[in-house]
Amino acid sequence: MTSESGTRKAQAGALLDAVGPAFSRLRRTALLDVENPVSRKDMTRTLVLALVEEPADDPDQEITVGIVAERLAVDPSVASRMVSDCIKSGYLIRAASQLDGRRTILRLTPEGDAMLVRFRQHQREAFEHITRDWADHERLDFARLLIKYVDAVADLRPPSR
Repeated sequence: MTSESGTRKAQAGALLDAVGPAFSRLRRTALLDVENPVSRKDMTRTLVLALVEEPADDPDQEITVGIVAERLAVDPSVASRMVSDCIKSGYLIRAASQLDGRRTILRLTPEGDAMLVRFRQHQREAFEHITRDWADHERLDFARLLIKYVDAVADLRPPSR
């Protein structure tokens, strides 16, 4: 191995080592003071709302509190409190499953849909603010690669029970 290739390998390793800490800091962008601000409480709510809205891997899968707990990697009691908060806020309703009448599923309300629209607008404004000094091709390349990364993560997720 030449000295130059060793240096490139070390630089690549350092860059890849920095990815984890960068992801840890990424959530802070949601708290940026841009138009359509989202409260800390609503940040948590949007995690649940997005899961309920997200298309299921299996068309017969319905979103329950258990699925929310599994997908957010939290204790079922924590997921239950998060869901209850969304229901009290008018963003979700509980409904009877069409596949198993004994099971209760979650559905977005029109207010929940509107919350997600506001949140996504906030996310876009934050992204545009953060990348305002980037070249257009860098901004679009990063957006494309980030979406590709998130899709790859979703493909690796084990199917919900």
